[in-house]
Amino acid sequence: MAGIPVVFLAVAASSAGMVALLIRLAHSRAWFDRTSERRVHSGNVPRLGGLGFVPVFVAASTVIMLLFSRTSDFARFLPVLFAACAIVFFGVWDDFRPMRPLAKLLVQVGAALCVVLPGYVFRRVAFFGEGLFLQQNPWLAYLITVLWLVGMTNALNLLDGVDTLAGGISLIVALTFAYIFSRYAGVSSSVMICVALAGAVAGFLVFNAPLPKARIFMGDGGSQFLGFTLALLPLLEERYTLATLPTLYVAAIMAIPILDTVAAVWRRIRDRRPLSSPDRSHVHHKLMNLGLGVGQIGAVLFGLQAALSALVVAALKLADSPRAAAWAPMAALGLAYLLALAFFSALHFMNRNALRRAGERPPEALGAGIPGAAGVSGAAGMPGAAGIPGAACGSAAAPGAGRRLA
Repeated sequence: MAGIPVVFLAVAASSAGMVALLIRLAHSRAWFDRTSERRVHSGNVPRLGGLGFVPVFVAASTVIMLLFSRTSDFARFLPVLFAACAIVFFGVWDDFRPMRPLAKLLVQVGAALCVVLPGYVFRRVAFFGEGLFLQQNPWLAYLITVLWLVGMTNALNLLDGVDTLAGGISLIVALTFAYIFSRYAGVSSSVMICVALAGAVAGFLVFNAPLPKARIFMGDGGSQFLGFTLALLPLLEERYTLATLPTLYVAAIMAIPILDTVAAVWRRIRDRRPLSSPDRSHVHHKLMNLGLGVGQIGAVLFGLQAALSALVVAALKLADSPRAAAWAPMAALGLAYLLALAFFSALHFMNRNALRRAGERPPEALGAGIPGAAGVSGAAGMPGAAGIPGAACGSAAAPGAGRRLA
């Protein structure tokens, strides 16, 4: 276990150094967040932070696989690294030259296939009944895993609307997976890869924190990479009893980006708007409508994420305990889902009441104002959740945050 903090600190320091160099390079080349009528941020802020922390993570993962895995396992992992790099490349390309939603979707599906074809797929639905149901239905395992990878790639992208939000959520989730894997496999390649991702994100967050203003954004390349990689982590296999994390447990850990994206897609379907149309009704926008600042938004959502992670860990421990009742793991897991649903439902009605008191209609389309939303910046539309092209979002930040409108 002593190697875990060493890996985290080494990767975090390397990531921070790379991001610092990238900030200088971006300023010298004028690689700043685009401004247009759709973006209302001020100041020149680079949005290529993903190019800083991704190479560090890829290098660390390569070394980890070489040290902790057999040659055959490393060869099997190479297509996964290629897929992650492809996600970053086309995400950065989209930052400079916006791609069509269908083209983004095809890239993401291709990357997902690079993961599932070597055998990285969900194998369990849950730890009860026919827990290995997906092993008897490989075609369903492939389909669910592809949808999961593509959906989460976009979900984190849509959540990247306030400084530190996507990065902070990713950090907590990566550490949660690291803890879960360590309980079953000790110090293994899966644990170290999770820790390396957490360290890479931590190094980036040093420059993304709104203290008083973020010095760099992660951009589409960084946020899509985080979504793709977080979706990959529970698929990693080790030589222990838990083949892969069950789908229901993983979805509970990722409930915040999942529910936010499902709500975004539903709004567009309900209002008969194109799935590519941005809006300002994501979870962070609603918290801003309630008067919360960037730091307060982070505190609320990071606290919610920590609670969800703790409940899932408790459910896994109960599933392993011979003394626990058969219903106990699902009760803990159900509580995690109930907490997430209750939060989003309560926030929906509180936001609606806040807008009514302010004399505004709900911001169903871009341009609908948000009280107090200033100092915002922007990103282009991107494919939507679960492989639905064009489900872009609106992103904003509290005054002075220097974030972006997606």
